[in-house]
Amino acid sequence: MTAGLAQMLAAHIETGMPAALVTIVEARGSTPRETGAMMMVTLEGVAGTIGGGRLEWDAIAAARAMLVSSAKTQSLKISLGPNIGQCCGGNVELLLERATEQTLANVQMVEAVERAASPDIFIYGAGHVGRALAAALSPLPFRVRLIDERASEFASVKADSGVECVLTDQWLAKAKEAPSGAAHLVMTHLHSLDALIAATILERGDFGYLGIIGSRTKHKRFEAAFRQLDIAASDIARIVCPIGSTSVRDKRPTVIAALVAAELISCFFAKTPQGDSGLSGVP
Repeated sequence: MTAGLAQMLAAHIETGMPAALVTIVEARGSTPRETGAMMMVTLEGVAGTIGGGRLEWDAIAAARAMLVSSAKTQSLKISLGPNIGQCCGGNVELLLERATEQTLANVQMVEAVERAASPDIFIYGAGHVGRALAAALSPLPFRVRLIDERASEFASVKADSGVECVLTDQWLAKAKEAPSGAAHLVMTHLHSLDALIAATILERGDFGYLGIIGSRTKHKRFEAAFRQLDIAASDIARIVCPIGSTSVRDKRPTVIAALVAAELISCFFAKTPQGDSGLSGVP
């Protein structure tokens, strides 16, 4: 994910400060990041990552050397083996380019495509857990909407967080308008309202995830009510309640938010293991 790089590149280009964009143009075998991963390098700092370790260290050094020279672009082919102190065994090809208006336009296009492909998350209720969850999800590859009828609950949500705050008392309308495949986290201030929102989502049946804050007792009561509405048993079985790990008995909003964020990552991005997963991180 490249979120935020375009804004930083734009600031450097506008002020005339030199910057370089490092992009993985090819990744073969086990590598710490995927093709398309980007990192911005300046003489003073770095934003983004291509995977860390010696790979990134060498790329930063090469990018800074390019910035103090007259070079415009450079290609690097790196084997992630013992010769550089890494043991992934894969190979990457990097493109280093001095940042220009065209570079910025390319990154903006990539970020726009990523945003369009990001799963939609609807959080109904901007109380303590709702706000904590929105904050936990904001740096992740999701499009997050935080919904509430109380304007005061949005006061602590940072304007630059990327979270869309939706002030409305038309809860059910928002649930009906949500795109197919969206995730829904139901955590309003009223159990009766939670039930109405969840029923609306269940009647659609096209949700990617439906989580309801509460206890196992609440889950059982809601299940019984939904069965009386003739909602498909297969859809009722997909309800996650309580949300977050049932093995961790910590009710602090930030902890619940972290556990739910992990659930959503697993729900939308988990892949069937086939040998080495090539997960992100320093190899």
